[in-house]
Amino acid sequence: MQRDWNEELQACRDFPHTTPQERILRDRALYKVTSDFVDAASNGAIGVISRCIPPINPTDPECFHMYVHNNIFYSFAVDADLEQLPKRHASVNNPKIEGSINSLKNTDENDGNSSCFKVSNGCISESDGSNPSELSGATGLPTETQLAESEQATYASANNDLKGTKAYQEADVPGLYNLAMAIIDYRGHRVIAQSVLPGILQGDKSESLIYGSVDNGKKIYWNEDFHSKVVKAAKTLHLKEHEVLDEAGNVFKLAGPVECKGIVGSDDRHYLLDLMRVTPRDANYNGPGSRFCVLRPELVTAFCQAEAAEKTKGKSSVEEEHVAAPDLPNVADVNDLVEDKADPASASDSQFAAKVQKNETLQECGSTPTASSCQEIYFNPNVFTEFKLAGTPEEIAADEENVKKATQYLTDVVLPKFIQDLCTLEVSPMDGQTLTEALHAHGINIRYIGKVAEMTKHLPHLWDLCSSEVVVRSAKHIIKDVLRDTEDHDIGPAISHLFNCLFGNCQIVGAKGANSMQSKTQKKENSGKSSRGQSRWKSGASERKNQPSYMSINSESLWSDIQEFAKIKYQFEMPEDARARVKKVSVIRNLCQKVGVTIVAHKYELGAAAPFQTSDILNLQPVVKHSVPVCSEAKDLVETGKLQLAEGMLSEAYTLFSEAFSILQQVTGPMHREVANCCRYLAMVLYHAGDMAGAIIQQHKELIINERCLGLDHPDTAHSYGNMALFYHGLNQTELALRHMSRALLLLSLSSGPDHPDVAATFINVAMMYQDIGKMDTALRYLQEALKKNERLLGEEHIQTAVCYHALAIAFNCMGAYKLSHQHEKKTYDILVKQLGEEDSRTRDSQNWMKTFKMREIQMNAQKQKGQVLNAASAQKAVDILKANPDLMHAFQAAANSGGTTSSSNTSVKKSLNAAIASEVGAHPRGRGVDERAARAAAEVRKKAAARGLLIRPHGVPVQAVPPLTQLLNIINSGMTPDSSTNNEEMEVANTKVEDGNLSNVQETATEEKPKLDKEDQAPVGLGKGLSALDSKKQKMKQKAAA
Repeated sequence: MQRDWNEELQACRDFPHTTPQERILRDRALYKVTSDFVDAASNGAIGVISRCIPPINPTDPECFHMYVHNNIFYSFAVDADLEQLPKRHASVNNPKIEGSINSLKNTDENDGNSSCFKVSNGCISESDGSNPSELSGATGLPTETQLAESEQATYASANNDLKGTKAYQEADVPGLYNLAMAIIDYRGHRVIAQSVLPGILQGDKSESLIYGSVDNGKKIYWNEDFHSKVVKAAKTLHLKEHEVLDEAGNVFKLAGPVECKGIVGSDDRHYLLDLMRVTPRDANYNGPGSRFCVLRPELVTAFCQAEAAEKTKGKSSVEEEHVAAPDLPNVADVNDLVEDKADPASASDSQFAAKVQKNETLQECGSTPTASSCQEIYFNPNVFTEFKLAGTPEEIAADEENVKKATQYLTDVVLPKFIQDLCTLEVSPMDGQTLTEALHAHGINIRYIGKVAEMTKHLPHLWDLCSSEVVVRSAKHIIKDVLRDTEDHDIGPAISHLFNCLFGNCQIVGAKGANSMQSKTQKKENSGKSSRGQSRWKSGASERKNQPSYMSINSESLWSDIQEFAKIKYQFEMPEDARARVKKVSVIRNLCQKVGVTIVAHKYELGAAAPFQTSDILNLQPVVKHSVPVCSEAKDLVETGKLQLAEGMLSEAYTLFSEAFSILQQVTGPMHREVANCCRYLAMVLYHAGDMAGAIIQQHKELIINERCLGLDHPDTAHSYGNMALFYHGLNQTELALRHMSRALLLLSLSSGPDHPDVAATFINVAMMYQDIGKMDTALRYLQEALKKNERLLGEEHIQTAVCYHALAIAFNCMGAYKLSHQHEKKTYDILVKQLGEEDSRTRDSQNWMKTFKMREIQMNAQKQKGQVLNAASAQKAVDILKANPDLMHAFQAAANSGGTTSSSNTSVKKSLNAAIASEVGAHPRGRGVDERAARAAAEVRKKAAARGLLIRPHGVPVQAVPPLTQLLNIINSGMTPDSSTNNEEMEVANTKVEDGNLSNVQETATEEKPKLDKEDQAPVGLGKGLSALDSKKQKMKQKAAA
């Protein structure tokens, strides 16, 4: 039994939602129905693209084909960036990719017309658009009008329509309904899936249209009841109620874009469709071909909040100016963030008068400029378009200036602030997906990624990330264009060939392969099967059916097309060595996600000419964008909880996060990304409260959800492993924590590569864990590698570099090397002074650390000097004892021949015994067969024996020390001090503890246990094999020094 998706969705929206429990039930029903719709739409779209579902209008051109399956309406959208222009601009002789790039140029340079219209639930955007003759170019229409008609079916308009639908759904105006919608990208096609509008397929659609226009403003419909509902939604979306003219000159008052369509369904509900421009147009992109370059809703919200804050800040001054001059121009114009307020022009006075006549809300603002309504900002979505606007020129100019200010706010405030956040690591994207999310969260469109790359040239990891994202997005368009013309049996070979061209050094397929592939294609054509895809919609397609299009592509041509595409689409100049500099593993991962390719998981020889085989391509999955609603109540609770957590109010934050977690579990179920976020915040609260066990439980939930919802290799999953490691370390389960850190490093290197500040920060955490278990040499290696990464990626004067220097200072402090600690902390202090100033709390903390390290260094030097005086007296006593006991001397010499090995003693014993040997040798002539080397070897053995209080006979049986030797040892030990043996060459031997409250107490292993630990050590994760050879070199150096 087929489900009526539209009736289910609208019935759920009609649920009561006055009480919290009613809102939870309503949100859960909406989430369930929408999720089921997205799943059904994805399966149906695969059937449509695979031609398993027949169209309902088979006699129309294929670009207008519509499909209805499982009560879901399907239509195609065209990739305008790579589509051919109308037939009068087409060039049928060009190869596939060359023609695609030329069409992209023409999109920007000429009119940008594509060959299709958008079909939305049976409503074609042109009234007589089913006539194919109009596709070749209509005469007598303005260029912008032709552009508007043809761009309705582009990828960009589909994305904007989905965003507009979500915006109106979140506005949630009673009596105003939207259709369920999903966008499915599969095999190069983009399919728009919508729930079927009641009655649209049975009745006359012209009678049900009561608001908006279907012919781009030639004829506009208007209904007062419908308009009142649209106005309510417009206030939430910051859209201005304005007047427009139709082709006959009639004036209509609208509160949305002209091309939106208000339809009354057979169920008597009011539906609003085609919401492609619910935000104003981007004034930076107002040329031909950029009609749907609109601002993001996040930017509109941020701009309005900034304007409101600016108005509140200058409220008193505005009141004084209003009393002195009541006709000041900027009283009604509430956009003063970037512009100067000191230009009282007469044109602005008339502008103010026109606004008073046309807009009741602004009239209230003019009379009471300090009222809260004056802080609301509304944009006219139809400025900078081809539509005719009614009203005075001053009012139109004011609306245009309003949009220009929002655009200027994007370029002058938002972009620099985003770059600053990237530089300070407040925002740290790891891959293309997280970079896109960060840009959108700040209200920045992806088309500005080239500008972001230019502004981050001084940060190598950010420039690499932006350039890789541009490469992936450019290659995605080209690969999709090829896949549209590829037969089923050629999908695997085509993808593997394109991947080899992109990541290897692949040339054009040989003639033999071409002939065999051509024969297969011809057989299929002779059997009556025509090639699928949108190539049949273009002129010259029959000439390219002789052989698959991908066979004419090689590495050079593909990279040339990518560079040209990036320059035109993203204004990004790729360097000549971009092909060699690209991070192949990260690009492969990102490209597979965007195209939907599943490949075999094994290590590829990416340096080979053809690293991919056809058998490596496992599957091609649909990539879906949807409008599944979010729980606004839980979202508000989470935002409030974050503010409470930042202020240190742990109890209140825990209550808010727990409540949000409970609501989300009821609405979305446990396996959802927002539930994982709640678990992460709950773990942070419990961690700061000292409940490590509870924090680990919540963090483990987040880890499981992220692995299942986001994927095993997502950066958020890697950070979940890192947080879990820190919590385990808090419970003194360091070995388990190190295993989680190893997993986090692996995932971070996979998504971003080894050169990223987050990898360096993880190295610091790993070093602290090794430091706590006494492996100081491994900890130092991690810290030094982290310092190298930060200096290379962020610069020598970055705050994160200062953090590395401070961590090294703490490590040297734990080892007793206070001089090195002071030197590294001095570098930390210098960086913090330059970046933060001397008054910052972190700078003062660093200064206190410097004083502490300096004081400890002075104390250690004083103890050394005191120990040297005592050791001199002890050495003289030892010499006297040895002179008085010649037998003891001969016993030492005999023990030297035994070759016994014991633990190393301190420097004072060595000096005392060497002095005794020198005195003994000087007092007696050398016997035959005894030389200085033997004497030194004997002294070394005696030194080791003395340290253990034993003598070793030649056959290796230990005996009790003779009384003179015991007396000797007592004399020597009486002159020793605990710290007298510590120097810069023996940093590995640390017997001190860090007692400061900011650090964990570090217990060092005994000296005789260190060789055993070194044998058990494996190569540290993330440091490579090159550094693991340092241990053997260090041991050789020690042996040479001892000899």
